[in-house]
Amino acid sequence: MRKVLLPRFVAIATGLLATAVVVGAQQPDNTAVNKRDRPPAAKTADQQSNAKTDLDVTRRIRQAIVGDKTLSTNAHNVKIITQNGKVTLKGPVRTDAEKQTVEAKAIDVAGAGNVTNQISVTNAASTKASASKKQQ
Repeated sequence: MRKVLLPRFVAIATGLLATAVVVGAQQPDNTAVNKRDRPPAAKTADQQSNAKTDLDVTRRIRQAIVGDKTLSTNAHNVKIITQNGKVTLKGPVRTDAEKQTVEAKAIDVAGAGNVTNQISVTNAASTKASASKKQQ
């Protein structure tokens, strides 16, 4: 029985390793978008305050965003950075309506005047069309 299982195990392990190498080699599709986080003054997620009130604000905003199933995965993954009660929203969403919805949810939690919206709108259809034109 061991003689039969060992070759199967080796084949499965080799297949998983090959898959991991291929998947790991793929570039994320938002590499160019993340360039905006490189300037020294840009707020990034690692600047999130660890103060209990700031963590609570961030948690409540994230729950409100993720709870809205009409939003895209990009909108669900927007960066929320809270420092001293001031919230910064960053990242790409698919439509202007999503951008406004995410901002409204943050304002509901943090209050008017406490939210800076740096969300960008990316149109997946036009991005794919321009990419295919460049390849031709």
